[in-house]
Amino acid sequence: MPKPFAPFEWMIAWRYLRAKRAEGGVSVMTWISLIGITLAVFALIATLAVRAGFRAEFVDTILGANAHVTVYQTSEITPNGGASRVIEDYDAVAERLRQIDGVTRAAPLVRGNVMANQADRNTGVQVYGISLPDLLTIPRIAAPEQSIGAISDFEKGVAVGSGVARELGLGVGDRIKIISPNGARTPFGTKPRVGAFEVVYIFSAGRYDIDQTRVYMPFAQAQEFFNREGVADEIEVMVDTPEQIGRFAGPLMAAGGDRALLWTWKDASGSFLQALDIEDNVMFIILSILVLIAAMNIVSGLIMLVKNKGRDIGILRTMGLTEGAVLRVFFICGAFTGVIATALGVILGCLFALYIDPIFGFVNTVAGGGVWDPSIRGIYQLPAKLQLEDVLSAVGLSLLLSFTATIFPARKAARMNPVEALRYE
Repeated sequence: MPKPFAPFEWMIAWRYLRAKRAEGGVSVMTWISLIGITLAVFALIATLAVRAGFRAEFVDTILGANAHVTVYQTSEITPNGGASRVIEDYDAVAERLRQIDGVTRAAPLVRGNVMANQADRNTGVQVYGISLPDLLTIPRIAAPEQSIGAISDFEKGVAVGSGVARELGLGVGDRIKIISPNGARTPFGTKPRVGAFEVVYIFSAGRYDIDQTRVYMPFAQAQEFFNREGVADEIEVMVDTPEQIGRFAGPLMAAGGDRALLWTWKDASGSFLQALDIEDNVMFIILSILVLIAAMNIVSGLIMLVKNKGRDIGILRTMGLTEGAVLRVFFICGAFTGVIATALGVILGCLFALYIDPIFGFVNTVAGGGVWDPSIRGIYQLPAKLQLEDVLSAVGLSLLLSFTATIFPARKAARMNPVEALRYE
């Protein structure tokens, strides 16, 4: 099988690429196109890596500290005329849920939105009433990024997020006051329910909104504090394949009973994930345009090279070189620029993704701090996840555009009339 490029074609292309500008060799436009493609590929890989890292970190913190699916019940009318959504037989329902293939845990919960107070500081928090064995099965709480105190002492007090602790100035051993507006009813109205609990464990789940609002309370104490004796508000379920949570809907509904309703992690964060997908597509298109613009510089560089080498083309053609051979020579010149620039861009992009922490730390230091605000972005640092498919897509796009841009000036060189090229020589 013949090779696509003959050795003499490589030799001629290499001589043109090595020649100095004064000799009609590589032009300034070629260097500009090389640098432009390098930076465009670098930006594309860096953006794709940060996008993948941000999505992975976002999903991991959601799945590591929240239920994959919450099972609760529709409202029913109580004997006194009120509406109730509590689960009375929560132990039996939780056991049925655990029997489903793929379910890794099912934990009854008591939940309430309350006011937390310590000294003269106040903040709103979400209290989760949960048993210690169930708390130990939540990855981002039982094994957080940072923690203070012992989770084994949970039955003696409460566990609070690091943001709550910082907001209220709490430390392990301090007492936090929990105030619920849904207290005892009196002739003078509803009296708020107030309880003081010792902080035994402070965790940092890695997601700002969780650390800033989450308080865990022993299940029995939460039942008493929120007037939920003998009942639970919901059951949080975790599965082994949370990305495929949809396939668990039928079995979970059946195990939950006639009044069961489901709320999955994708329902809670679906709009944000969809926004990320849209942003991914838009950013890829925008950066692809940058690669295209950089690749178009190859056209300018090759056209100037063809103009400078018109005499050489005429001589080669009169010596018997075919149009196809001339086309391949100049295609090699342009493609070589695209390949080298793509390789340099891949190296820079991969290095950026691998060393993003020290790079971002340096930028943060130079900017005087405050570049990354976790209260806005939800996570504490800029993540990056280098994926092979992202690198390959960037390489494929860059090479495709570079090779395509090379064809036009290469064809122009191949179709040059040797008589016209040598007329004034």
